[in-house]
Parts: sequence; structure tokens; C-alpha cells
Amino acid sequence: MVLKTAGEVSLMDQANRIVHDVLDAIAGEIRPGVTTLELDRIAEAMIRERGGVPAFLNYNGFPATLCTSINDVIVHGIPGGTALREGDILGVDCGVVYKGYYGDAARTFPVGKVDPEAERLIAVTRRALEIAVETVQPNRRLSDIGHAVQSYVEAQGYSVVREFVGHGIGTSLHEDPQVPNFGQPGRGLRLKPGLVLAIEPMVNAGAAEVAVDADGWTARTRDGSLSAHFEFSVAVTEDGARVLGR
Repeated sequence: MVLKTAGEVSLMDQANRIVHDVLDAIAGEIRPGVTTLELDRIAEAMIRERGGVPAFLNYNGFPATLCTSINDVIVHGIPGGTALREGDILGVDCGVVYKGYYGDAARTFPVGKVDPEAERLIAVTRRALEIAVETVQPNRRLSDIGHAVQSYVEAQGYSVVREFVGHGIGTSLHEDPQVPNFGQPGRGLRLKPGLVLAIEPMVNAGAAEVAVDADGWTARTRDGSLSAHFEFSVAVTEDGARVLGR
């Protein structure tokens, strides 16, 4: 666990502001007929115009700026030439390096008009992230976050992905500690001011099990059910949680 100074948190806030500006811009471009590669090119250009560097591009060989995850893809979908279709849902994860510090956030968007179950899955996953943020208070335990997410999500009849978790973030994209979206409360390290966490519920409409495509990146629900993903980078402060970039 690496605690950040106020100056470091400020730089991470600027990095995350770029991330959220990109996600806002992408939201305005998502419609049937648009390809995820087109969205990726918009994101890369915007990040570079703002003085940032795409954090995911070439990270462990990942070939793009965004992770674009359609329907049953949980995370790490690779942008390509397939056009979005009416009724799809699209998870967009974006990372930025700015002056040596990382920002990381994700949202799931409807493509055109989606069915009520897809709308509900998106809403529940967004609310799960809000609940996680509300749980972040100094001197609480790390596992309280995951317990809050799991309790809410499972009460809604959905499942929480276990193979992928949130993480610390700072001068590296992934730092200690890991932040699961499940578990018993009252365990793990105590949350202290200066700790910055990327909290990211990944919620499946069906079972929790995951299958990874032959590309080594694209992670899908094993049962083919829909999946949604939301993420904030969150700093622990004396007063609770500060969502960076918002």
C-alpha cells in the first residue's frame, strides 16, 4: 500500500479528469453502426490532445486505447471493425497517464434502445459502484468495500465476477492492494487517507464464471449472459471518499 500526498492526488485528479472527459465524449458517439475501433481512435486523439498518454495501449501487449466490452464480454474487449447494433450494451474502460500518474475509470452504455433487463443490469452495476464509494471511510477495512458490493448485487439477483478485481493505482496502473467485489466484512488493511483505489464492480446477469477468448484478453461470461462494468478511481480522505476526475 502506497499512500499519496495531496500533490500526487491532485495530479491523479487531473489524469482522471481526462479519463472522464473521454468517456463523456465517447457517450455522445455511441450509436448503432459505429465501430469500437472508431471510438478507440477518438479516445486516443483526445487523450493526446490533453497532454496525456493512453495507459492501456501496449500495456502487457494490449493493442488499443480503450477496452470495449460488448454484451457478454465482461472486460478487456479489444476494439475492432464490428459495428454496434441496436440493443447492445457496451462497457468502455479508459486509462490515462498524466505527468507520471494514472487515471482509470469505466462505464457501461446502452446502444440505442435496450431491453428492460439490460437497463436494469446497467443501473444495478452503477449503483453497486456508488455503494462501494459510500463505504470508503478512513479506518474501515478494505473488505468492507467488496462485501457491500456483493451484498447489494446478489440481493438484486445478479452475480459478482471473482476472477477480476479492483486495485490500487498511482504511478503504476495496478498497485497493491487488490480490491475484490466480494468477501466478508472487517478484513484486510485499514483504509487510510492518501490511499487511492480503482474500484470496479463487474456484474453478470447470470452466473459468475468467466471464459477468456483465444486472444488472451477478451473475458466473457461463461454462460453467455450480459455483463456490466463501472469504475472510479477513488482517494481516501479524512472525510471519506473523493471520486477523482469528477
